[in-house]
Amino acid sequence: MTEIATRRPGRPAAATREDALALGTARFLAGERVDVRGIAQELGLARATMHRWFGTRESFIGEVLATLAEERLVEIRRATAGSGARALLDSFDSFNRELAATGGLRTLLAQEQERALRVLTSSGGIVQPRVVAAVERLICAEIDAGAFAPVLAPGSLAYVIVRLAESFLYNDAIIGIRGDTERLREVQAVLLGVSR
Repeated sequence: MTEIATRRPGRPAAATREDALALGTARFLAGERVDVRGIAQELGLARATMHRWFGTRESFIGEVLATLAEERLVEIRRATAGSGARALLDSFDSFNRELAATGGLRTLLAQEQERALRVLTSSGGIVQPRVVAAVERLICAEIDAGAFAPVLAPGSLAYVIVRLAESFLYNDAIIGIRGDTERLREVQAVLLGVSR
């Protein structure tokens, strides 16, 4: 009796979704263009697979940036001593300074300003809502630990912190990063109730 094949025809994917994100992140951090076709080809994936996983190139870039931002916020907070409003401020300040110094972000804004700003700052996109949620989680952790009592609801405070960072860091009038981290820290300190 012949054994009936139960597997679907075709070969398994040469790489995973996480492999594609890792390569996209490496390209971004190296200041290279995040080219979905090139990444698919390098990983031995069909373009249709990349499209199924991420949709458009803009969505792929958004996923790379959001994932990277979420990871960096957690790592920076973990490395920041202390608790409460001061620790949150120091964490957000470190994140903002790192963001302003990221060569890949400068390259993306210089090469694709309109798309980059849309990916980074659209409330209907991937990056901003996930960064707001990541900031909110950090705020809530301090509240739950009894170390912080914000004057705004955590979700509102997180949203304002992220939107302020966008305003102080990204320059939509001239290509590039404004990087006004000193004034941003001052304003975020007021929001968090940190006195000098």
